[in-house]
Amino acid sequence: MRRRLFSLAAATLLAFSATPVFATSALLPPPDNVSRVTPGATEYRIGPQDTLEINVNQLPELSHTVQVDLGGKILLPLIGQINALGRTPPELSNDIAAALRKSYMKDPQVTVAVKEAQGQKVTVEGAVASPGVYALAGPTSLMQAVALAKGVDSRLANEHRVAIFRTVGGVRRSAFYDLAQIRTGKAEDPSIYGNDIVVVDQSGAKSFMQNFQGGSFLGLLGMLIRPW
Repeated sequence: MRRRLFSLAAATLLAFSATPVFATSALLPPPDNVSRVTPGATEYRIGPQDTLEINVNQLPELSHTVQVDLGGKILLPLIGQINALGRTPPELSNDIAAALRKSYMKDPQVTVAVKEAQGQKVTVEGAVASPGVYALAGPTSLMQAVALAKGVDSRLANEHRVAIFRTVGGVRRSAFYDLAQIRTGKAEDPSIYGNDIVVVDQSGAKSFMQNFQGGSFLGLLGMLIRPW
């Protein structure tokens, strides 16, 4: 429990440290660069240490999973190093196909998919079964993000108060959602993007969201790190 509370305090500190301006709204806009934070999108730009799935028809030795190195390159059999940094999956597919046409195949069919975007992760904290940082493998909703953390803690969670923290236009913003209403279809399941922080509130007197909304950050932090 102490470890969970410490990680929650760290997540809260992160939410406040980006900027002293903190706005709350009922509707939380997407981040500034949506294409960069949705790995499942065709316009996603590949970054260092992203994990890619590459498939080449009739060439199984090239059909496997590779990781982009820190310099933005991947190493492929028969081709050697090829730059992946800043390329979209379709663009990299075309690059690999062009390299194969030079020596090995007349009309190679290549597909590239982002299996895991190293820089695009969500932090899920608070009253969940397994708080932590999780990679986004594609478009993800709030319910799916909570599921990555193995769901809410049934003993502690207040499903009616779940916060998403996000930087929009250089400002750290937040919005609160009701998982119970989302689950029954009474409310929309909002999208989650890379670098979001999701915090599931705790019920009763242990609620940290009440302290947050009251503006007592030091009181909130003290409540998060003290033993119960």
